[in-house]
Amino acid sequence: MRHNVKKHLKFNRKDFQHRKSMQRNLLTSFFLHKGIKTTEKKAKSIVPMIDKLINTANTRDEMNAIRYVMEYLFTKDASLELFKNVAPKYKGKKTSGFTRIVPIKYRDGDNAKLVLLELV
Repeated sequence: MRHNVKKHLKFNRKDFQHRKSMQRNLLTSFFLHKGIKTTEKKAKSIVPMIDKLINTANTRDEMNAIRYVMEYLFTKDASLELFKNVAPKYKGKKTSGFTRIVPIKYRDGDNAKLVLLELV
């Protein structure tokens, strides 16, 4: 039996690799620009990853943290931005709640809810 099949978000992607790549692109852009404009479902799917990466950069030793973070981010610039500017700002704070989702508008065409995902 296939109970709770639609429990996780699939985003109309057929395979896991495409979904993972899309999320990694969003994470890389988020740390480079410190905020992105995207749909609400995509934003909600990467918020736990953002929290996990910031906590990893603050709690683990530097070498293991770099290795772990590079599994999620595509570019070296994004990881440097995380380690040099973003993570020290939240050192010693709680383990989540580093981001804010602000609704902007509904997209023309498919009427998807667009939001601004930014650091608090």
